[in-house]
Amino acid sequence: MSSVFDIQHERCAGGDVHKKTVVACRRYPDGRGNFTVETRSFRTMTKDLLALLDWLMEVGCTHFAMESTGDYWKPVYNILEGNLELLVVNAKHIKNVPGRKTDRVDAQWIAKLLQVGLLRGSFVPPVGQRELRDLTRHRTNFVRERTNMVNRLQKVLETANIKLASVATDVMGVSGRAMLQAIIEGTSDATTMADLAKGRMRTKKDDLADALDGRVKDHHRFILAELLTQIDGINETIDRFNTEIEKLMAPFKEGAALLATITGVGEVASQVIVSELGTDMSVFATDAHAAAWAGVAPGNHESAGKRGSGRVRQGNQTLRRTLIQCTHAAVKTKGTYLAAQYHRLAGRRGKKRAIMAVAHSILVSAYHMLKNKVTYQDLGGNYFDKLNRKGTTARLLQRLQDMGLTVTVQEQVSALAA
Repeated sequence: MSSVFDIQHERCAGGDVHKKTVVACRRYPDGRGNFTVETRSFRTMTKDLLALLDWLMEVGCTHFAMESTGDYWKPVYNILEGNLELLVVNAKHIKNVPGRKTDRVDAQWIAKLLQVGLLRGSFVPPVGQRELRDLTRHRTNFVRERTNMVNRLQKVLETANIKLASVATDVMGVSGRAMLQAIIEGTSDATTMADLAKGRMRTKKDDLADALDGRVKDHHRFILAELLTQIDGINETIDRFNTEIEKLMAPFKEGAALLATITGVGEVASQVIVSELGTDMSVFATDAHAAAWAGVAPGNHESAGKRGSGRVRQGNQTLRRTLIQCTHAAVKTKGTYLAAQYHRLAGRRGKKRAIMAVAHSILVSAYHMLKNKVTYQDLGGNYFDKLNRKGTTARLLQRLQDMGLTVTVQEQVSALAA
């Protein structure tokens, strides 16, 4: 291969990273016009990874490319970062000849591809962003766990004939918690528990009394108490995560504030987006590259002049999930561009594709807002009507004519023109 392609990196190495071992191959000139190829295995303990670094620096390696399953590349990256130019590569992009699959051969193949410049590294954010990303991802996991706990609690209430969730929107609100605590303490009178309602819930006292008239037994009370203890513990954990995230958000506050102006994007969502996407958009060539990396762009598969499946690629699962959550909030906001885009597409393309299209629009907007440091400017719910004014007018006139009405259309004279 080196005879066909120009050498990009004279002294480089490749590695196949696993949970317990790293198989590394280094390539460097032998002084006679050829390259010396040496392969060696290392454990993934810190002292062994430091030995890997020494082994690579011994011959002056400047670049190291690795393929890895899951997050096993992170310990290697942490040790080598700052000493070599690192690339984390997608295993699908570097498949070797079928029938030649061993860790040693993989490492040699990665080193050879790296040497001639045929590898493209995945996006690995800087240290500060990686730390923020770890915190926001773990916070999301705890929020998901809290939701699971609340769902379990509601199932216990159902088995005890308590229909609180049918009346109260949030069983974990102030009123709901007071009633749950009364149930745990042994209160059985439904009217007494309904009197614990606060605020607007007091207008539903009769319905609450009916919903709280159940058949609660001692084991139900025990389970409810344990679940509430778990939920309270998770809430405290989430609060501590929020405090720690706020500390690391300092370099990203401006970007998060800009993103929070997008319809459907709240404070927590903006924190997740900047932790995943970053605020430096120069790492993406275009907004299309950013959308593809996030997993909200249509797939690109064409052969023999025919387009294949347009299924979206895998992308960044955390970012895509957050964008879709923001989309569900945005499309419920009346009179906005995103809601109009969704309703325009949902009828003819289906709801799921419409949701993905709106998520794509949010990501593209975020890219340009972060790149140009501008706030979100909503185009309005009538944007598409104005875009095709003649078509909209003709369609509405036809509907009126179908109802048996005769309509005369007259251009509105603006006050400025008058």
